[in-house]
Amino acid sequence: MAAAVVSCGWAGTVLEEYRIVSARNTVEKNLVEVRPGETLALQVRAYGRLEQAGEEPQQGRIEHTKWEARILEAGGGKLSKPFKYQGEDTETVLQEKTSAFAAILRAGAGRFLAKDAVLYNAPLEPGTYTVEVAATEGGDVKASVKVRVTPTAPSSWTQPKNLFGEEPLDTSPYRYLCEHYAPFVAQETWFDPRADYLHRFDFDGDRHGDNNWDNLEYGSPQAYVYYAAMETETHWFLHYNFFHARDYSDNCLAGMCHENDNEGIVLTVKKDGSEFGRLEVMETLAHNNVYTYTNRRDLRKGLHNVDGPLVLVEESHPVVFLEAGGHGALGGGDRKSTYDAEKGEWKADTGVTYFYRGVAEMPKSSLAQQVGYELLPIEEHWWKRHAEEREGSRQMFADYEEYRPVGNRPRPRDPRLATAFLGEKHSSNKARPFWGWTDTAGKRRKVYATGQWALDPAYSLRQSLRFPADEEWSFEYVYNPFLDIVRKPE
Repeated sequence: MAAAVVSCGWAGTVLEEYRIVSARNTVEKNLVEVRPGETLALQVRAYGRLEQAGEEPQQGRIEHTKWEARILEAGGGKLSKPFKYQGEDTETVLQEKTSAFAAILRAGAGRFLAKDAVLYNAPLEPGTYTVEVAATEGGDVKASVKVRVTPTAPSSWTQPKNLFGEEPLDTSPYRYLCEHYAPFVAQETWFDPRADYLHRFDFDGDRHGDNNWDNLEYGSPQAYVYYAAMETETHWFLHYNFFHARDYSDNCLAGMCHENDNEGIVLTVKKDGSEFGRLEVMETLAHNNVYTYTNRRDLRKGLHNVDGPLVLVEESHPVVFLEAGGHGALGGGDRKSTYDAEKGEWKADTGVTYFYRGVAEMPKSSLAQQVGYELLPIEEHWWKRHAEEREGSRQMFADYEEYRPVGNRPRPRDPRLATAFLGEKHSSNKARPFWGWTDTAGKRRKVYATGQWALDPAYSLRQSLRFPADEEWSFEYVYNPFLDIVRKPE
């Protein structure tokens, strides 16, 4: 192998060799095994010598993360974006001598920047494939490992203890609308794919929020999306919530990970006399920030920018991109999306796509495409339970606060709303039902109260965007059960 010197301040690191380490099976004779459709973590370790002025050179494991990995054979699976290795790693890494303060900064930065592993996502087709790692800085330093995809390999998959059957008949008069506009979901996956799969809250067979992190591997990974609908005399507002059991990272520090996760979208559909109306705007939530997508050129920036076009598949299903780990929702045409909505394929990273079929299917692998999902009504599954827990034991919800909307807008009869799902792992009560969502910009400017962006979309969208002055728009709800408005227009 060719050696290469990587400059590092007053120290020099000489990169001489890479080694690839498997998190699950020992790499023997440069070969590791995995079952079709399953995954395998591969760590890239760099070796060489550390040279510093006035010091004897040191030989051993060094820091070097300027590399890229690829699979040499077509159809040989896919590799995730890099992450900080999560397996056991007790080997000493050489460090340059520096001040104590600089060492602390370096160690902290390393936790966040030192991505030294990738997840190999095996194809369904058995075979032997080659994963190669090559330095992007430091010369022609490479390493490779053969991956044998075979049904006889040890399995990393835990069979779910429970599966859900057909759902009871949904009698909501808005079901047909929500089916018509049900989103196409492009869910990016990372080093914990099961945590990225769409789930229902009670995937583990109970409604306790504080055991979902630990039960993830045992519960059902069948795909569900929660929905709700609101109506004014001029518009329908359709909610879709995407629930995950874990919000995870390769650095679970300072609240960066937490039990449960729920982010989503709100679609604005204008009544135009047709059966399904006209979809005009999609707003998404990603980490307490709202993003807006529309194809109308006459809508202008208000509180929020127009972040991109509204991309549809099969004419009525908006494409939604969900990031891995934190699961923030963005439009399929957003520049930060790693899914190419126009080509219908992942640009570089790994992911699963979901499409509404009225059946809750399980992904066959972390590369599965067009997995069918079922819709679950939020009114039945969450809101009624929320009302019960106001007065009884609290297992699903937490952090009750009084809802105080801005702009003299309507309130529910009982304004005490649970702003979070109960969760204790890593951080307490961080995931939120849609009536607990916060829009950072709106709250900072006192345009919305906590929960108001999603609870009162007839009001909030007119703050998000500037509409033509003569736009027909009703602010009065015909149907919004979350504000105790359930009536029919005259």
